[in-house]
Amino acid sequence: MTTEVRAYAASSAGAPLAPTTIPRRAVGEHDVLIEIRYSGICHSDIHQVRDEWRPGNYPMVPGHEIVGVVTGAGAGVTRHKVGDRVGIGCFVFACGECDACKAGLDQYCRKGTATYNDTEADGSPAYGGYSTHIVANEDFVLKVPESIDYAGAAPLLCAGITLYSPLRHWGAGPGKKVAIVGMGGLGHVGVKLAHAMGAEVTVLSQTLSKKEDGLRLGADHFHATSDPETFRRLTGRFDLIVNTVSADLDLDAFLRLLRIDGTMVNLGLPSEASSVRLSSLIGGRKSLAGSMIGGIAETQEMLDFCAERGIAAEYELIRAEAINEAYERVLASDVRYRFVIDAESF
Repeated sequence: MTTEVRAYAASSAGAPLAPTTIPRRAVGEHDVLIEIRYSGICHSDIHQVRDEWRPGNYPMVPGHEIVGVVTGAGAGVTRHKVGDRVGIGCFVFACGECDACKAGLDQYCRKGTATYNDTEADGSPAYGGYSTHIVANEDFVLKVPESIDYAGAAPLLCAGITLYSPLRHWGAGPGKKVAIVGMGGLGHVGVKLAHAMGAEVTVLSQTLSKKEDGLRLGADHFHATSDPETFRRLTGRFDLIVNTVSADLDLDAFLRLLRIDGTMVNLGLPSEASSVRLSSLIGGRKSLAGSMIGGIAETQEMLDFCAERGIAAEYELIRAEAINEAYERVLASDVRYRFVIDAESF
């Protein structure tokens, strides 16, 4: 039997989010019922709600940065128990049989189910975390350590793993010079993580307006990309550049900042097609790469890493009725650095 729960949803592309009720499926043998405590707002929520990426299924309940408490568990559940602090990120199913899944890269499973704007195995709509409760298979539910700020943990389920995965994959650590492009919802977490991994961290931001924050969060250097002198001064400096912005950057200019064998990893999705001169890569055996989120195991690794080092997102806590205003503020870059919704207000 399904249960009706409170939520906020967009009724159509571009429509404001409004209070509603949605059905949650009955708790199956390997499912857990989670009472949501906090849900983060990701920029991708705005893209999805406004039908700017893949086609939207409406009414749409966004939210894939979810933390809460287990309040029910199926008879076959072994990974979690009632009372556990848990989280759900960007996907709630992967096949477990494809090459990606077998390699521990279940985030790239082509048969996977996104947390929202997707279809569950039974054909019902997948609704996200802007609601009071969610039901999910235990294998895709993460343990949130007690030592992490509860609300600050929510954005780690997307922003945290989106930065952790490429930093780990491309070897950020002692002796490595890492640049984080952009000091926003993604970038500020990247600064904290790269610093905790032991890398020398530089922020490359449009202006110096967030320099004080950047240095406070762990950056060793902070430069404005609006200053042409920055690109001359930093030529050949970095082993790794992680680009967190969704703007149409001059990629050739940034590639010149890499050392031989350096890599620039792109996380943002600009609406415009990007271009690059192959000479920018060939001249120093450089690489231009992309990265998404991480798999379930790596996301748990990230949460444990953050717990050990006291890392959480910087956030502004809001009530549900402020979601639409928060969306506009995200678009205006008027948040330091993530919005988190108090689920009691749904």
